[in-house]
Amino acid sequence: MSKRKQGWKGFFFIIPSFVGVCLFWIFPYMDVIRRSFFGAVSEKFTGFQNYRTVIFNEAFQLAGKNTLRFFGICIPLLVSLSLLIAVFLSRQKYFRQITKSFFLFPMAIPVASVVFLWKLIFHKQGLLNHALELCSMKGIDWMNTEASFYVLVFSYIWRNLGYDIVLWMAGLAGINRSLYESAKVDGAGEWKCFTKITMPLLLPSLFTIVVLSLLNGFKVFREAYLVAGDYPQEKMYLLQHLFNNWYRDLSFDKMSAAAVMTGSVILALIFILQRIWEGE
Repeated sequence: MSKRKQGWKGFFFIIPSFVGVCLFWIFPYMDVIRRSFFGAVSEKFTGFQNYRTVIFNEAFQLAGKNTLRFFGICIPLLVSLSLLIAVFLSRQKYFRQITKSFFLFPMAIPVASVVFLWKLIFHKQGLLNHALELCSMKGIDWMNTEASFYVLVFSYIWRNLGYDIVLWMAGLAGINRSLYESAKVDGAGEWKCFTKITMPLLLPSLFTIVVLSLLNGFKVFREAYLVAGDYPQEKMYLLQHLFNNWYRDLSFDKMSAAAVMTGSVILALIFILQRIWEGE
């Protein structure tokens, strides 16, 4: 009887959070699913016509390809680079906090300041091209060529590197140092300790960091939009640009269908990552 009462008490504690999730996530998303099967103006049932329109839309294909390419490059690069730096910092006795603060500093910079920094560095007559000219190299119109994609990649890694480093260091702090001492007594080297002790014990952190890095990747749209507007160079035209333009044009039918497909892919990816982590 006491266990049943405790169970009901726990249920009452989660009710406020559950109501919030329903009001601000589940019900709106269900409405998006409903809208994806109806016309934006007529509200007539169209079946899967909106999905067919979106799938064969050239702008959606371009945005989807660029977004997949962006995450395919950024996520592995960010996760591996932040892990290496976190392992290095965890072994430092001096200047650890200062160095960690240095990597976290980009997160504290407002978006407007980042945009100004972009224009100052990557403009056709900006600081980077000026430095290239001093080295007798030809400058590049960074924001109007294919190089704009790599500017986007650099901005994402620069902004999120410190955040992932802190998460990795939190995971490293939870590893018992006696495990390394025992392994070194048995003759294990640094690489053996890293692959046999560090990485297996960091798998829970790996799953969390990959998911958070994936979600943070969508925030790079803010800088790209403020720098290049609604229609940037095609290599940095992401799904967020497409959704923004469809929202402005009140194309809620296409936007809903694209949102359902994109959300389904993200949820499926998170589920696959979770299953892989649990399998490990």
